[in-house]
Amino acid sequence: MAKFPEHFLFGAATAAYQVEGAAGEDGRGPSIWDVFSHTPGKVVNGETGDVACDHYHRHREDVALMKELGIHSYRFSIAWPRLFPHGTGALNEKGLDFYQRLVEELLKHDITPMATLYHWDLPQALQDKGGWANRDTADAFAAYADTVFRRLGDKIPMFITLNEPWCSAVLGHAVGVHAPGDTDYGKALAAAHHLLLGHGKAVQAFRQSGAVGKVGLTNILSHIVPASDDPDDVAAASRMDALTNRWFLLPIFQATYPTELRALGVDQFTKDGDLALMSQPIDFLGVNYYFEHRVKANPADPIIQATVLEPTGDLTAMGWGISPNGLRDVLLRIRRDYGDIPMYVTENGAAFHDVVEGDIVHDAPRISYLRRHLLAVREAMDAGVDVRGYYVWSLMDNFEWHQGYAKRFGLFYVDYPTQRRLWKDSARWYQNVTASREVQ
Repeated sequence: MAKFPEHFLFGAATAAYQVEGAAGEDGRGPSIWDVFSHTPGKVVNGETGDVACDHYHRHREDVALMKELGIHSYRFSIAWPRLFPHGTGALNEKGLDFYQRLVEELLKHDITPMATLYHWDLPQALQDKGGWANRDTADAFAAYADTVFRRLGDKIPMFITLNEPWCSAVLGHAVGVHAPGDTDYGKALAAAHHLLLGHGKAVQAFRQSGAVGKVGLTNILSHIVPASDDPDDVAAASRMDALTNRWFLLPIFQATYPTELRALGVDQFTKDGDLALMSQPIDFLGVNYYFEHRVKANPADPIIQATVLEPTGDLTAMGWGISPNGLRDVLLRIRRDYGDIPMYVTENGAAFHDVVEGDIVHDAPRISYLRRHLLAVREAMDAGVDVRGYYVWSLMDNFEWHQGYAKRFGLFYVDYPTQRRLWKDSARWYQNVTASREVQ
């Protein structure tokens, strides 16, 4: 059994485009994900986030579920195109009103809001001007962030600037499976730099806004291990770590880029003062963790001369390996390499092949997954890591980006035709965890 302290937040997470729906309502402008998902062949079954979980209209019902679930905190994202349909310009008050209502509902039920400012839904109007590959987007993001801080900063105690900038940059601009769907590594380097620049400018805006809470950044981090003790495999694992983890850690904490990124040409986008701006102090780091990578040298690979091996053992419905110890090791590594920064596990969870029986879902594999990962968090805490909360991904099944609706991560099953929320066994299990603060 593992006991968690009274201050530890057990939460659950979602993102705006994945749950809100109401894509064209109350003045919301199109995002890159609206355009991408409506492009034939980009998303499984041609599915979109137009309706998703209809959280925009059902948020009070959903907050009531959160209260019954017993979570202490809800991590959600604010849709930039709801507030600024064209990315910049006049604020759409109706868009802001939704988040004011949501936050007030959460506070009324003693649920702490944690708001992410950018969870991948860039206003399409800014993409038409180059998107994150355009340096001006960092300034537009800072202006949007400043508005949120000034209007909601007295009610929201924790803000996250960016969610998983690696995914925004690489999956969206180099691999092309995420919006905007580019396949240009040069654009990925530019986008990554400007995302980090936007983060730094947003932190600066937060400090100047009078907001009373804390601000941080969420990275997706993987535990990376060499496939063998062969020096070539060890070097390949180090390169992989540089181009995934350290790409978005070193600029934040040490005002520099990995040498591997500099070799790829990131310096061409870096101006005097950029790295100092990116590295101003944050109050916490959000860690999203799903899997570890076993890496083998591959001289034929043009970028990193490495190959990620297929996972072994039990897999999730996404085909991801299950490696709880990797989460523990990631948390230990952050403390070792970057100091004793407070951390929240802002996403951790798994998709499985859920089947409805009656009005419930028996999802023992998800319970096992969550249990093992929470025990890994406790091990890291016992070793001295300052972890202050854990957020299950996700509160409910939702639009899983280019995978559409086929992959279900939720504690609650969503019957999309009726929008009914059904309790999974994992939700009942987590309800006991949030009440007792114990994991057995």
